[in-house]
Amino acid sequence: MSPTDSARAGQQAGPDPAAHSERAARLGRLRQSTSRLHAGTTGIVAAAVAALLVGAACGPAAPPATPTPPAPTQSVVTILRGLPDPIDPGARYLIYLHNQFWETAAPGEVHPQFGPYDYEGILEAFAARQLTVIAERREPGADPPMSADRVVRQVRDLIAAGTPPQAITVVGFSKGGAIAILASSGLANDGVNFVVLASCGRWLASRPDLVPHGRMLSIVEASDDLAGSCRPLLERAPAGSQTSEIELHLGGGHGAFFVPQSDWIDPAVEWALGG
Repeated sequence: MSPTDSARAGQQAGPDPAAHSERAARLGRLRQSTSRLHAGTTGIVAAAVAALLVGAACGPAAPPATPTPPAPTQSVVTILRGLPDPIDPGARYLIYLHNQFWETAAPGEVHPQFGPYDYEGILEAFAARQLTVIAERREPGADPPMSADRVVRQVRDLIAAGTPPQAITVVGFSKGGAIAILASSGLANDGVNFVVLASCGRWLASRPDLVPHGRMLSIVEASDDLAGSCRPLLERAPAGSQTSEIELHLGGGHGAFFVPQSDWIDPAVEWALGG
């Protein structure tokens, strides 16, 4: 090998100091970059893990609360077994007078011809219309004139306490209706309302002196063979009196008024409210 060839071989085999420095610099930069990438990745992973731990500690996110709807407004239902104490002069009062069957009926007893008498259901139907219902159960064999006198006293007590006459209604069925008619005549107040249900019959022929007063509505059932029209009675009312009669066709005879039916409850309430 010539000296020139030996020199070339030495140059190829020996390290070049400049090249070595450049490679070292590149290697250092690569290591720094790798270190920063590792640190960044570790930070991201750590942050993600921390977030998961916090979420697990707090539990799943609660769904939005569903607004609770307001409780439905319930009308106050008032059924009294006598005059209230004290009397509220701003209330509308309805005095309900039951039939003769209810004077002696045992609990759960059913009328042999007309079935159950839903006394409480009738009272509730009236009370649900914002009327303060007064309902007393009469003793067996109650005397109609004496019972009528009691109703007259009750109405007068309501008026004396400041209740307007037009805010008072007396509703009577059958014997209770006869008592209401007697009370109407004895009270002689043209502002009080009266509703008589299946209440007129032959008994009126024996009382030609009976003159009804107040606003009087008669409701009769066409199939009823125990009671008839009250028109002969209504014709005796003083001139200018407000009277009316409604004939129903529900069937069931006298028993049509044993249960609350809108066909007679509605017009009775409308009458009580001045309609």
